[in-house]
Amino acid sequence: MTEAVVSQLTEVHDTEILTQARAVLDACRDGRAMQDAVVAAVRRNEQWRGEQCINLLAPEAPTSPAVRALLASEVGTRAAEGHIGKVNRWFAGTKYIDEIEALCVELLKQALRARYADHRLVASMIGNLAVYTALTEPGDVIMSIAQPFGGHSSNRWDGPAGVRGLKIVDVPMNPDELVVDLDLFRKVAPLVRPKLVAVGASMTLFPFPLREMSEVIAEWGGKLYFDGAHQIGLIAGGQFQDPLREGAVALTGSAGKTFSGPQSGIIVWDDPALTEPLTHAIFPVLAATHQVNRVAALAVSAAEMIEFGQAYMAQIVRNAQALGAALERRGIRVLGARKGYTRTHQVIADVRAYGGGLDTAHLLARANLVTNKNLIPGDSAADWDRPGGLRLGTIEVTRYGMREPEMDVIADFMGRILVEGQSPATVMEDVVDFRQGYQTLYYNFDHGLPPQ
Repeated sequence: MTEAVVSQLTEVHDTEILTQARAVLDACRDGRAMQDAVVAAVRRNEQWRGEQCINLLAPEAPTSPAVRALLASEVGTRAAEGHIGKVNRWFAGTKYIDEIEALCVELLKQALRARYADHRLVASMIGNLAVYTALTEPGDVIMSIAQPFGGHSSNRWDGPAGVRGLKIVDVPMNPDELVVDLDLFRKVAPLVRPKLVAVGASMTLFPFPLREMSEVIAEWGGKLYFDGAHQIGLIAGGQFQDPLREGAVALTGSAGKTFSGPQSGIIVWDDPALTEPLTHAIFPVLAATHQVNRVAALAVSAAEMIEFGQAYMAQIVRNAQALGAALERRGIRVLGARKGYTRTHQVIADVRAYGGGLDTAHLLARANLVTNKNLIPGDSAADWDRPGGLRLGTIEVTRYGMREPEMDVIADFMGRILVEGQSPATVMEDVVDFRQGYQTLYYNFDHGLPPQ
């Protein structure tokens, strides 16, 4: 067996791209040249994705200038293992770090209307693992949403729930609108008596019946938690359901999506009895030194959400609804049409008529329209690489000041390629020209609200 064949079988990454990277480094004269190669790649991405593309990725949000500055701050070189307070720290010299972290905790509580919050999770997926570590034992039964209906590996066998050794039963779902089939849940849940129900989906269009679900499982002491990775900014901005008021014992989320902060996990809860098990799961089990620059950036993002979140999140939802309707008018099928397409930042298009999610996403990317392939109802596990759906999000376009009329323009760009068959190169010229008018990030203390 040749070396190339062995590499292809054992390397999870694209070996052609890795080979190109090695060739670049081999051509460098010294370490400085290697550094320059990295910096150049970053700059190319900044120019293309940051200035010339229309980014419609649902899990992506541009951070404000203040947040970006904090991510490069000196405090990011400092270690702060442990809970807040000098007795709790492993290191001395953390009095200002304690101040930063305490401000972050209190801001998260205020933004999400919670009694308790933790700031140390580097990703929301680790927040989910903290919940499973604190509230379950290996072998316990849980229920979660399967991936073709919007579920995510965070709560499935190939993620934290599986690593914890849990037995996973599917939450019954309505395949047309991606909502829980509550009647069927009432029948299935008592048969398996889950210790925990995880309500979390990376493809979410409408609210979930959390109160009703929690009432069902309360009969045997079951608990429900909400994985708000995508929705936590909408929750903070009052534009989605409020899980802690509707039966969820904990809310996890990603700061890097609708919350529009740094890549970071968030977890909040109200029950004081959960404080010890949850915080112990976080430290010392899952987090030690936890990137204080990220914590500072998260704190400012929470302040931005308190000040601008209601207006920002409301416009995100209006834009998503307008985009769904505009795509439908151009003949592109959109899920949830009967209920107004969405009540979140997401729009889900069925693009099987145009070659499926993989080919469609890459075709649109050639026109600087960035989307992602996604499993949709009707897909199977075998369709993972080539699913039938396309997931669109309106976070970034909204933060650049776009409103409903601009969603019609974006839908027209997509329709010209997918429905009319126009060349992506031709459409790209118009996309770049359109994008030049939207270069300022709003809904933050640097630039305020977008002009009317």
